[in-house]
Amino acid sequence: MTDLNDIAVFVKVAQFGSFTQAARALSMPVSTVSRKVTSLEDQLGITLIQRTTRKLSLTAQGRAYYDQCSEPLSRLVDAENALTQTQRKPEGLLKVSVPVTLGQEPFYAFLSTFLRKYPGIHVDLFITNLFVDLIAENVDVAIRFGELSDSTLVAKRIGRSVRYLVASPEYLKGRLAPAKPEDLASHQCILLNGRNNEVEWHLVNGRKSVKLRVAGPVSSRDFQSVSAFTYRGHGIGLLPSGYCEEQIRRRELVRILPEWSSPEILVHTVYPTRRFVPSKLQVFLEQLSEWETPLWLPLR
Repeated sequence: MTDLNDIAVFVKVAQFGSFTQAARALSMPVSTVSRKVTSLEDQLGITLIQRTTRKLSLTAQGRAYYDQCSEPLSRLVDAENALTQTQRKPEGLLKVSVPVTLGQEPFYAFLSTFLRKYPGIHVDLFITNLFVDLIAENVDVAIRFGELSDSTLVAKRIGRSVRYLVASPEYLKGRLAPAKPEDLASHQCILLNGRNNEVEWHLVNGRKSVKLRVAGPVSSRDFQSVSAFTYRGHGIGLLPSGYCEEQIRRRELVRILPEWSSPEILVHTVYPTRRFVPSKLQVFLEQLSEWETPLWLPLR
């Protein structure tokens, strides 16, 4: 049977196209690299690499052999790394992407507790509503709300979110509160991503469902400002429960049409497809799944 170390050296030479660069990557003398490739060729009885004074190139048999060996060898390396990671303390840079809706105190408190528990981990936080390309941007994990597009990413459900219709007592003073969804058309509404200060709201009540156009004085691209203008009495807002439940309890906001809400929106963690999850990411996912957060509801 051929020597696995010789195969690994050959694969590295084929990847770099150079004995010198392969030797540097493997931290061994060039003469040793050349000898191992020659030994492998002798064992197989074929020429794998054509050598000249200027360059080297794979033979047809060498290319076929490389194609057969590189993937299994990569899996062996991954398996070895995984065994090492189980013994290693969680550490290193963890890049996390979250939507703007999480850019508030409860999530910051969670991260603060997490960093104190794992001082070897450093977090690079991206707060954006854009769907960051995790692989291209080398991001470890993202938290995403709503439907996910098909991709090679690993997705795990961690919660669900609903949006409530709310208004301030100041706004409702002297106004007749809506008795049915259609009444919203005659009210000022605070909009998320509205065009020409109009937007369509989708509301559900059990099996009942309605979609209607509403309008208002302010349209914004994030829930923080929608919440701020709703709180200040400029109109009715459709806000995630995490943005308004505490204010409803304190009677700073009033829930309108309490039997109606938005359809449930699923919350996921997504991360690049990996055979073995790095320990820094594994502990983050574990802590996130155990977090009792007001920013989304638990899975049923």
